[in-house]
Parts: sequence; C-alpha cells; structure tokens
Amino acid sequence: MAKKTPKIPTPEELIAFLNEQTKQVSKREIARAFGLKGDSTAYLKHVLKEIETQGLIQKQGRHFATKGLLADRLNVEITGQDANGSYIGRPVHWKEPEAEPQIILKKSTIRPALKIGDIVLCKVHALNRHLYEAEALRRVQEAESKMVGVLFDGRIMSVDRRFKEAFFMDSSFPKDLNSGDVVLITRPESEKGLAHFVEKIGKSTDSNIASLISIFAHSLPVFFTKEALSIAKKAKVPPLDNRTDLRSVPLVTIDGKDARDFDDAVFAEPDTDEHNKNGWHIYVAIADVAWYVHFGSSLDKDAFLRGNSTYFPDRVLPMLPEDLSNGVCSLNPKQDRAAMVCELWIDKNGHKLKHHFFRALIRSAARLTYDEVEADFKGKTKISGLGNLIDSLKGAYQSLLKARLARGVLEIDVPEMQVELDNKGKVLSIHPRERFESHKMIEELMILANVAAAETLEKLKMPTMYRVHDRPSEEKLENLRNFLKMMGLSFKADNPTPENFNEILEKARKKAGGKTADEFILRTQAQAEYSPENIGHFGLSLEKYAHFTSPIRRYADIMVHRALISGLKLGEGGLSEKEADAFQEIAEHISATERQSASAEQDALDRYVASFLEKRTGAVFDVRISSVTRFGLFVSLDEYGADGLVPFNTLGNDYFQFDEEKGILRGERTHQTFVCGQHFNAVLKEAVPLTGGLLFTPVSSKNQSRGNQRRQKNKHPSRAPKQRRTVRGRRS
Repeated sequence: MAKKTPKIPTPEELIAFLNEQTKQVSKREIARAFGLKGDSTAYLKHVLKEIETQGLIQKQGRHFATKGLLADRLNVEITGQDANGSYIGRPVHWKEPEAEPQIILKKSTIRPALKIGDIVLCKVHALNRHLYEAEALRRVQEAESKMVGVLFDGRIMSVDRRFKEAFFMDSSFPKDLNSGDVVLITRPESEKGLAHFVEKIGKSTDSNIASLISIFAHSLPVFFTKEALSIAKKAKVPPLDNRTDLRSVPLVTIDGKDARDFDDAVFAEPDTDEHNKNGWHIYVAIADVAWYVHFGSSLDKDAFLRGNSTYFPDRVLPMLPEDLSNGVCSLNPKQDRAAMVCELWIDKNGHKLKHHFFRALIRSAARLTYDEVEADFKGKTKISGLGNLIDSLKGAYQSLLKARLARGVLEIDVPEMQVELDNKGKVLSIHPRERFESHKMIEELMILANVAAAETLEKLKMPTMYRVHDRPSEEKLENLRNFLKMMGLSFKADNPTPENFNEILEKARKKAGGKTADEFILRTQAQAEYSPENIGHFGLSLEKYAHFTSPIRRYADIMVHRALISGLKLGEGGLSEKEADAFQEIAEHISATERQSASAEQDALDRYVASFLEKRTGAVFDVRISSVTRFGLFVSLDEYGADGLVPFNTLGNDYFQFDEEKGILRGERTHQTFVCGQHFNAVLKEAVPLTGGLLFTPVSSKNQSRGNQRRQKNKHPSRAPKQRRTVRGRRS
C-alpha cells in the first residue's frame, strides 16, 4: 500500500498564518498550529524554504515571519520624541520596500540617559504590524556627538576631513590651552552653537598623536574595569585533570618579530597510516580563552564591548587585559598552557580526511618568527632542536596549497603597509609588509582548523558564529565591467566565481594601471562579517567557515570555542542558553566593532604617512589615479600606500567634462584625459599629519582654472573627501 503523503499547509495558507502573527514564530510553533507531527515536519521545512527563497517570507535565526515583522530583539536607532516626551525610534537594519514601523520606547533606566542618535538593543512587542513598544536593554552605540579637534587661532578645527567649519569655544575650555593642543569636544548640534570641552588628548607635535586621535575619534575603549583586571590578574593555568597531555609534542608558535601574544601553535608529521601515503597528521593548538573568560563576567563584558583587538603602529588596544593576552592565555615557549586543540589528517592533495577537537595542556617548544621559518624554507639557515618539524610543516602546507588551487580562492593583491618607528615614536620608514611563504603556511593551517570547527558545530547542531562572505552585488559587478572596459578588458561572467576574478586580474596586471584592478575588484566584493546564518565564504570558496584560531584578539572565536565545549561536553566555559539566544545581536555587534577598528587603524596609518611625507612637500612623485570624481582625482602613492587628492582646478587651463558612467575626465580643448589606473607625475603641495590629508598638483599644470571649474576655496587638505584603501588580510 502506498504511503500516504502528509497533509501540509499550502504556501498561501502558511503566508496567511504568518500574516496573522505579531511576532516571529519557530518551525515548531507553526507545526503545532497546523497539527503536524513526525515526517510532516520535514515537508514543512521544505515548503518554508521554498517560499523563503521566493522572498515571500523572511527567516531570522530559527524564526519565520512575513516581510516587515520585527524580531523580538533588535537594534533601534532613537530618532526623536513624541508629544508625550517618549523616545521613538526605527529598526537599524530595515531593508523592506514598505515604510518602516515606528517603535515607542518605554522609560529607560540606562545611564547615562539615552539621547537622540543612540542605537539601543531593545526587546520589542508588537501593538500592530506598524507600531511597536520597546524596552531598552542596553546602549549599543552612543550618538556621534564627540569629535577630536585642534586649537587654532582661537577656534577648534576638526581633524575629521568631513567637517569644513571651525567651532567657537564655550566657557568650559580651560584657560591654559595653547594653539596646537588636541582636544576632545562635544560637537555643537547647530552651526551657531559652541563646542564644549571634554578633555585634552595631547599636542599636535606629540609623536603618538596619530594613534591617540584615531582612538578618541572612533570612541575605542581604552581602559578595562577594575573587576576585569582583578579576574585577569588572579587567572592561573588549569591542572591537567581531564585534559589531554600534549606537553611532549613539539608544537611551535610562528608570528611576527614584534608579536607579544601567541594564539596558536602548530605541529605536523607524516601520517603513518599506510592508506594515506604522503599524507599528514597535524595539530593546531589554540589558546583556551573560554576557560578564563566566562559569559556574563566582567572580563566577558569588557571583551564583548571591544569585540576585537585594534592594532596601531605604536600600540595595541587588546581585547583582553595583558595578564591574559600576554600572560596565561598566550602560548609562550617552555610554559604549560591550556589549549583547545584541533587534530587533523589530510591527504597528499590537502583534502581533510578526518579531525576532532579536545582540550589539552601543551608546552610550546619554541617561539619562531616568520623570518626564521622563511630562511629555513629557502635553505639559508636551519632551525635547530626541532628535528624535521619545519620540513613537515612545509610539506603539509604544500599539500594544502594544492587544495587551495583546486577550489579556486580569490587572489587579490593589495599589500598591507608597515610603519616602522624609532624608540621616540618617529617614523623611520613606510613600506609594504613582506608576504612570505611562512605567512601563507600559517594562514592555510588556520583556515583548515576554522573549516573543521564550522563542520563540527553544524554536525552537533550547535549555534555557530559563521564567518560569511557574500557574492558581489549586481550593481558592483556592473561598475566593475565598466571599469575593465576602459582597460580594454571584458568581464562577461553573470554569476562570477573567484576563479573568474583571478583570470581577469591576471590579464589586468599585464596592463598599465594593473594595480588599480586589484583595488577595484576588492571594492567590488561584499564585506565579510559574522552571522549565525551560513551563506558560505565566497572569497575562500568555502561552504562552511568559522573563526576558531584567534580567541585572544577576536570575540567571535571565543563564541566558537564555547559552542565546541558545550557540544562536545568538554567541561567548564561552554555556551550559555542566554548567549545562544542572542547570536544575531552579538553578530551585528562584533561585525560593527571590526569595522570600527579597521577604520581607526586606517585613519592612524593615513596620519603617519602624512607625517612622514610632510618634509617632502614640493617633491615630485609618480602617482596613480585610483578614482575619478566631479571634484578631482584621487591618486595613490604606491610606494607608501598613501592616498591623496588632485583638485579639479589644478588640472590645467581647459574645460573638463566628467563622464560619470565611464569614470573619465576629458579636456575639451586639449583632449587631455584622466582615467583610473593612469600614472602621471605630481607635486606634493601639502601634507597635514593631523588629518592624514595629502594634496597634489600635476607637474605640467599651470594651476589655472577656467569655465565652470570650481576653485578650491579652502586649501586645507583636511577638507577633501576621504578614500578608503585596503581591508586587512587578517580579517578574512
């Protein structure tokens, strides 16, 4: 007798049911409402997936709703007050075409008091589908009211190039301030308002002022709470107990010369299994931060607030106090350390055969640098005392490279710049950071362990903080096609793969201005972020990917560790139910803190570059056009990783027309053209360390303007629009 197909609600019935709800509902709640049991729930999952794919309903976490219904908890931006004095707000991540619902906030106990512009995590309750009542749980982001400025001619000039006006000072400013002092102010809400003094940051001549400005301008947390520092100070390495003893295994850390904390240690040896000829047995040991940082503790709250460590040329703002980050959590050589270990086996072609996770006690055999390992790779010097370990690591890496090549990883080459300082903080040099095979080896080993972590958590059906990277949008792809057309190249792939991008990059690099193609394709990519919903990692060509390998400096990795500990029943420090329920909000927060840190790091780099080039004002440089706009040319100084502006009115005595679609500036009389990727000689006219602004003029220009060309009234480069450069490789 044929098996009777369970009666499943039609898509229309499901949508009608969800339309009646005033909150998002789970699949279990839907099944209960329709009386579905057993195999019927599998059919229900299929139908829900189908109508979700059609865009008729939305899924957030494990809950469903028709479009426009808000989640129980979400981030709300306070936009004003109603007639009763209550704050009203809007959902921060609203993406629907219809008008966004209004949110009325109940009286809040959050201190300091909420204000317009704040972003607040709220628990919301629907009064109807267009009006919600909300309880503010915590402030996620304070309104952008503070600003860094420098005292100049009795007024405050912002160090942010977006602000053109100078601010007058109210009576709160100390009388002993001097011209050149850098201060934090409360920015006036109106043009006629007065700036209010908050605190003095330093002097414009201080060697560390570039980093300090970035820290204060981006509101980065600097100090840990007393409670967090106290917990960190008392932390001790745990006893062996139920941990695996790996102290006899010669694991090694491999980092930069200036590294102070060591997240990961690695080991490789040939696999002795006769069925895996030329394969490898690998250990990737990661600091067991979750043992020390428990959810909800003062340590955890401070780490969550930061979201990640932030790196400047002269300092690090660590996510964890130094007693942890440089102490008991750091895998220092010859010292017992608690670790989460991923043990892996790969074949000769780099394919993972099996893996498992466990807690261990390790003792790093040596602290190696990338330079030392690279010298060993090239046969220049041999690292002694480790047997064949370096050769085995190199062999495992070469196998992993085969797998990387086979799956087709996006290979964009935009170098990271390194600033070298003397002992007084003065810039000695700025140059592209060297990329060794030893760097790539560690990256491949970390990617291998990260994939294993995501696979394990998915198999265990544990909440997972994925590292996701979406495909490029069609709009960005169209812009890329227009750019490549100017280079005489075509890009016809409708649904491009990383390999398609690599092919066009290889062709573009053979042409003049090829470096611009790398930068343009980088800008074409979506931004990688954290999410409890997996969409894969486009750039790495991976279906499942999570961050497991850097819990000292990334909060996402601590969450992955906690989930593994709970799922595998490895003891203390696992994932709490409260944390698991808040994965979406946590993902949004740590994605935002990552962007905040990247922006602060880039701002500091811009200021260090301007400081280094200030004494070379008047010198001629070879510049490359990175962007053409209506107000001028953004140019790159590849030697130093600097960006600058060539104003429209310095391009010569001609009438220039801007073709926005093609991104070309063309002179009517001279027929002179300016296009992305083009090189020309330019004079550095101005470099301002406080803003990071660089101003150039073409060598052949007579600096005359004509017709409707706009004159630059304020020649201070701090007022020029700013262009972003690279995303750090470590943020993949």
